[in-house]
Amino acid sequence: MVLTYMIMKLKEREDNMDITRPTIMEIDLNALDHNINAIQNKVGPNVKLMPVIKANGYGTYINKRLDFLNKFDIVAVATVDEGVDLRNIGYEKEIFVLNQPYYEEITKIINYKLVVGISSYEFAEKLAETNKEVTIHIEIGTGMGRTGIHPYKIEKFIDSLSSNIKVEGLYTHFSSADIDPEYTRKQLASFKYAVSIVEAKLGKMKYLHTAASNAILNYPETYFNLVRPGIILYGYSSEEDTYKKIDIKPIAKLKSKITFLKVVEAGTSIGYGRSYITNKVTKVATVPIGYADGFRRTFSNGWCVLINNERVPIIGKVCMDSFMVDVTNLKNVNIGDEVIIWDNNNITLEDLANKCDTINYEILSTISARVPRKFIK
Repeated sequence: MVLTYMIMKLKEREDNMDITRPTIMEIDLNALDHNINAIQNKVGPNVKLMPVIKANGYGTYINKRLDFLNKFDIVAVATVDEGVDLRNIGYEKEIFVLNQPYYEEITKIINYKLVVGISSYEFAEKLAETNKEVTIHIEIGTGMGRTGIHPYKIEKFIDSLSSNIKVEGLYTHFSSADIDPEYTRKQLASFKYAVSIVEAKLGKMKYLHTAASNAILNYPETYFNLVRPGIILYGYSSEEDTYKKIDIKPIAKLKSKITFLKVVEAGTSIGYGRSYITNKVTKVATVPIGYADGFRRTFSNGWCVLINNERVPIIGKVCMDSFMVDVTNLKNVNIGDEVIIWDNNNITLEDLANKCDTINYEILSTISARVPRKFIK
């Protein structure tokens, strides 16, 4: 473990030095620290943060940073393999797997000392068969309609657990904490009922957690002793008025550079399918980011990026590895000039999400692995 830690620290210093591709996602670690402090101040000193770092930290790759991980006593991932990856980079504290794993992953759970969320009798029986101590949090199904033990069945479930299964926590997930107070409070009441049953049998739980980003913003009564910040940890809105409720800063910017310039005559077709034909002499710049990087074809023909503080339109269809923009109106443009895809100010992540009729979570988390992440302070 010591050797792994030393290798990781060296890698952290070398990561940014190794970046040669002109397309990068820039991650502001100072903004991340600011957000951690803002969330902690919001929930108070007696509530721990369990950052949700699934999907490569929502695409930011902060899950690769041991210096970040070690700020917390427990972190949350979505899959067993995500937990294994954290162990392999040297994280030694608790790792909680939010989603009930598969039977085939039980050996990994035991070998890598992962804490798992479970919500079925069958999975509990499989854990019992190992005769190895396994730590679990029980998911209570309060109305998300996804997974979880029904509150009225929790007593029977507890009674059925084998002695090698250690129940450390209870949790649930709110479906509509941004839009439906009545339903959220109904879910909370169901959860509290389940807690009363379990703690009457097993004693006080180490962890009770229900609040993800929206509940953190709206329902202090849901904090218990652990919260699960997701999108707000990265500084992005989970609902329309997020920034009025908490002082957070977006941590990610997506940038590239011009790698090719040319001037073409009127009547020149640009890109696949000849979807754009120039109607005048046009200066065209090529930018090396495309849909294989997570920059969608939805942005073809008209979406703007920022070059030299000016908005310029994409012309033609976004390709797998690049797109073209019309830079005719820029007074001074050169190969190597920076191209801003989003900067959280002039062009926001929410702008891109709205264009794609989706949410900011999806845009951020689907920027592909071949885009280097550059960490700055």
